[in-house]
Amino acid sequence: MLSTAGIFIGVLVGLILAHEFGHFITAKAFRVEVKEFGVGFPPRLFGKKRGETIYSLNAIPLGGFTKLAGEEDPEAPRSLAAKPTGIRLLVLSAGSLMNLLVPLALFTIAFMVPHNLVVGKVLVEEVAPDSPAAMAGIQNDDVIISINDKAINNTGDLQRYIQLNLGKETEITIEHSDSTVESFSLVPRWRPPAGEGAIGVAVKTIDTTIIRRSEPAWRAAPLGAATCVETFVLFKNGILSMATGATPLEVRGPVGIAEITGEVARAGLSPLLEFVAFLSINLGLINLFPLPALDGGRIIFVLLEKARGGKRIPPRTQGLVHLIGFFLLIGILIAITFNDITRIISSGG
Repeated sequence: MLSTAGIFIGVLVGLILAHEFGHFITAKAFRVEVKEFGVGFPPRLFGKKRGETIYSLNAIPLGGFTKLAGEEDPEAPRSLAAKPTGIRLLVLSAGSLMNLLVPLALFTIAFMVPHNLVVGKVLVEEVAPDSPAAMAGIQNDDVIISINDKAINNTGDLQRYIQLNLGKETEITIEHSDSTVESFSLVPRWRPPAGEGAIGVAVKTIDTTIIRRSEPAWRAAPLGAATCVETFVLFKNGILSMATGATPLEVRGPVGIAEITGEVARAGLSPLLEFVAFLSINLGLINLFPLPALDGGRIIFVLLEKARGGKRIPPRTQGLVHLIGFFLLIGILIAITFNDITRIISSGG
């Protein structure tokens, strides 16, 4: 059985390679010189040159890089900066695009791999007064059957589809205790009172059974695509919830993610693939944030140049901004890692 550390390193390296391969393959396609393709951050442990490119393994396993000729300097031979704006934007965003495409395959495989599903009835135990559920007419002892025609088999399904529909008109179909079925329309809240949840119900899963399921490829592919889209929406809603203070800000670094990876891996291959897909989406979207040293920060400089009528910000200035941003990101990462370790120790984990 692979250790938690081994699984985490394998996942991290795989996602980094996918990201950097996106930059690498688009740069090669548009004849931009790739000076180095590196896994991890320097100092370099090992490097081998093939053609014009050095392929390296580096000491700090927290990322990776594709070093291109003249990222900010158009005077360098076969430089990225000398290419048209559209090509530069494509090369800079290709890593994130790769991280957003990989989950399509991962989710599809996760549906094809035999996995356990908890199936039962989601029973309403309590309805908060004046909540969306109460105003709609949902009562204690009702069973939630579906949300927007999506079957609800456990409390996880309920939470997922509620979070997908925050702030939107949502149809919930329930079965009353007298076996009559009724549909209600309500709007899940972005900022519910403490302890109530978005629609204001306390629920539990009853009459549970565990079934083993795997989907054929022709069904797994569209399910994987739909899950990928839903995960984008969940990520967006999670960011908005934290930004508005509706949910507490919770950030995990490498140590925290490694801890979660180990827990998910123990649940089986299918949950692990789903988690890796979620990490890949996170990596892809976060790298597009307009922050120095990230792909999004480099994209901002290209867009600024376009807005200035082609007038470039000096390469030295760009390099300095990215260098400062890199050290700030490393500092933040160290602080988050310290917090993860402190949390694990204090919880006895």
